[in-house]
Amino acid sequence: MKRILLVFLITIGFSCKKSEVKNTKLSGSVFGTSYSIIYDSKINYETQFDSLFYVINKSLSTYQVNSDISKLNRNESNVIDEHFIKVYDASKEVFEQTEGAFDPTIGNVVNAWKFGAENTIEITDSLIIDSLMQYVGFNKTYRFENSIRKNNPNVYLEFNAIAKGYGVDVIGEFLESNKVKNYLVEIGGEIRVKGLNTEKQSPWKVGVEMPHFDGTQSILKAISLQDEAMATSGTYRKYKIDDDGNRYTHIINTKTGYPSKTNLLSISVIAENCMTADAYATAFKTMGIEKVIEFLKLHPKLKVFLIFENDKGEFETMPLNDFPDS
Repeated sequence: MKRILLVFLITIGFSCKKSEVKNTKLSGSVFGTSYSIIYDSKINYETQFDSLFYVINKSLSTYQVNSDISKLNRNESNVIDEHFIKVYDASKEVFEQTEGAFDPTIGNVVNAWKFGAENTIEITDSLIIDSLMQYVGFNKTYRFENSIRKNNPNVYLEFNAIAKGYGVDVIGEFLESNKVKNYLVEIGGEIRVKGLNTEKQSPWKVGVEMPHFDGTQSILKAISLQDEAMATSGTYRKYKIDDDGNRYTHIINTKTGYPSKTNLLSISVIAENCMTADAYATAFKTMGIEKVIEFLKLHPKLKVFLIFENDKGEFETMPLNDFPDS
């Protein structure tokens, strides 16, 4: 699973009057990663958050044997809940908009490539890839009311590339339903904010990480967010190297079934909601820089920041569609 660190930056120098306002800050573990929730209210909603996380996992987690999606993949049940419906419908839209670059049915092919601890790529038998690819294609599924139908029982669904973003949105919407006007929700680096950081009386500040192949962490730039969401997807932590020194990402090309060779290292996407940002950040990794640029001309509401490696092995950045500079 992708795990991109986005560090919250604290504004220095605030008055005594501002310090009287205290946000509630909660953190913990969920979806195989960590979460941090900061909001302008004295009410502790930790129990409610845990309940929402439980319900989302029960619906969408392939790691839970009795979740709706696990039962669907085993062809034991095709009944889904409202969370599944929202994620499925959003996935279908991104799948169609990106012409299949985002495809939740690619999971079994990803697993076949065995992106584990070893740093060299293990070439998987082409016959295995071909046999799995015949079941890849989100258009091989369809939703009828509160059920999912598959045109072949071997079609495998997973929403790892969008579920964290959706979880962020669910928590944000819960806070808004309880009249919380200022908050920041972060799960595994995916973020949604509303209003201001009232404790600092300033916009919410987040940091975009500088890519490091050695596992170290540092911040490339800080930006302000307000009433929007951001997701970041990177290729520099999980990759393989072939005998010729070519680096391949753990992102599998949904058309070929083979790992993508790319110079894109990190893609940050700002959108109206985190589920959308999460899905597009994943899709853009397989599309390449030129296709992303062309795509964004037709989708001006998506703000994107690319970090890539040029022919000299140097890092370059490219903000698109008015991605904020600070």
